[in-house]
Amino acid sequence: MDLTRTEVTRAGKQAGKPAGTVRGSAARLGLMAVPVAFFAVFFAYPVAAIVARGLEVDGVWRLGRIGDVLAQSDVRHVLWFTTWQALASTALTLLVALPGAYVFARFDFPGKQVLRAVVTVPFVLPTVVVGTAFLALVGRGGLLDDLWGLRLDTTVWAILLAHVFFNYAVVVRTVGGLWAQLDPRQEEAARMLGASRLRAWRQVTLPALAPAVAAAALMVFLFTFTSFGVVQILGGPTFSTLEVEIYRQTSQVFDLSTAAVLTLIQFAAVAAVLAVHAWTVRRRESALRLVDAATTARRPRGAGQWTLFAGVLGTVAVLLVLPLAVLVQRSLGASGFGYYRALTHEDGGAFLVPPIEAIGNSLQYAVAATVIAVVIGALAATALTRRDAGRFVRGFDALLMLPLGVSAVTVGFGFLIALDEPPLDLRSSWILVPLAQALVGVPFVVRTMLPVLRAVDGRLREAAAVLGASPWRVWREVDLPMVRRALLVAAGFAFAVSLGEFGATVFIARPDNPTLPVAVARLLGRPGDMNYGQAMALSTILMLVCAVALVVLERLRTDRSGEF
Repeated sequence: MDLTRTEVTRAGKQAGKPAGTVRGSAARLGLMAVPVAFFAVFFAYPVAAIVARGLEVDGVWRLGRIGDVLAQSDVRHVLWFTTWQALASTALTLLVALPGAYVFARFDFPGKQVLRAVVTVPFVLPTVVVGTAFLALVGRGGLLDDLWGLRLDTTVWAILLAHVFFNYAVVVRTVGGLWAQLDPRQEEAARMLGASRLRAWRQVTLPALAPAVAAAALMVFLFTFTSFGVVQILGGPTFSTLEVEIYRQTSQVFDLSTAAVLTLIQFAAVAAVLAVHAWTVRRRESALRLVDAATTARRPRGAGQWTLFAGVLGTVAVLLVLPLAVLVQRSLGASGFGYYRALTHEDGGAFLVPPIEAIGNSLQYAVAATVIAVVIGALAATALTRRDAGRFVRGFDALLMLPLGVSAVTVGFGFLIALDEPPLDLRSSWILVPLAQALVGVPFVVRTMLPVLRAVDGRLREAAAVLGASPWRVWREVDLPMVRRALLVAAGFAFAVSLGEFGATVFIARPDNPTLPVAVARLLGRPGDMNYGQAMALSTILMLVCAVALVVLERLRTDRSGEF
């Protein structure tokens, strides 16, 4: 017999609070058991294995090896460049994207939702596609090379622009979402008291936006500090971030000791950034009084606002649309669909199978990774639902975010080292790739579902339990109907992220089962126009698949389904 809302509500009044609290704590620990086990086996264990092997000498850990590595001038140069380019990318992204955040927050215009989707497309694109798109724009044989003989693919500017392209939506969504909810009457009151427009913005609006700007800046810094695919493609042998250097030391030099030290350094830096980001998010949630965003947007008025609006449209067209358009144009080449037809042929070189099979492989892996990420993420989000969770649960929440910052290269290589003997000998198993991809998808699932789950009245769950419903039935009949849409959005994000995962997959994808990002990287690493054209074609296919996933997400997204 199904539980009705009336029965649940009536029973909620009779629910005993102490028993419900104890039962809820036990249920939360049970829900956390599976995610904790998953992260312990497939994240902590592989990372610890590769770090231990790198620092261990004759069975003894040599922590002094950290100082030895840091004393190397080339390592210090990598650390400096990683930090410098991340700071420069963050500052440039804020400079370019803040006007866009204002336009989306304060202006109402036809096609706003379409433009919002266009702005968000780069964020869900795999980094390999971003690097390839800018290679088509500023690299050898690219648009700028054809028109003016200008190449930027071996300069830091190509990396910085690609990072702005990738992170533009982070600032627009994070800052613009808050900006749209700030009461404009406060700034108008300052103007009436004689303050100039700039002074009113600086003294009234900017302090209110500061937590959101700080949160966005930290997110951009985190993404650019751990950048791999973009730097790997555009940086060449000249520029190397920590992530790229870990890959080089692991796969080319085979110096696990140096790679382990670099992993520890990156881990410490990421942990610090995540801690500061958590503080800024809590400050943003508690320090502001907001209004309905629908009441603050209006049509642009005056020459200044129309000029700003036109400038943002031009920025979106040049910075975001042009690289993708050039990517599509280069994939067609002079022979139409010749590069696409070539994908169906086996060349016996970079691939043991026709490159076109990478499409099916990626889709199959992404579906499996999505199922894993949604199950693990939904269990974790349900366990984190209560706001009065203790320190252990809050620590568990932070643990779920670590895969976004820890070197994916380390995770991938750790899979090969740690999961190589029974009962976890998975080196030859197809499930290895989805497991690695799911690690990156779980944080997106949790961040998408958690706000919606927290909005569900807890008394409904307690009432259903009093009526004798099992925890599974409570979830099915109370939570699921309310979070179904958020669950679909979370699945969409996990699917898009899994499609583009590259850092770990490049180690564990078998030569006869390459994924799309791995296939693109292999083709770009081989000389010849045909290989270059096929890389552009595969990147275009991957871009279109991710764009379709984003369109579906935009239709499903609700204001309570997270910021992205």
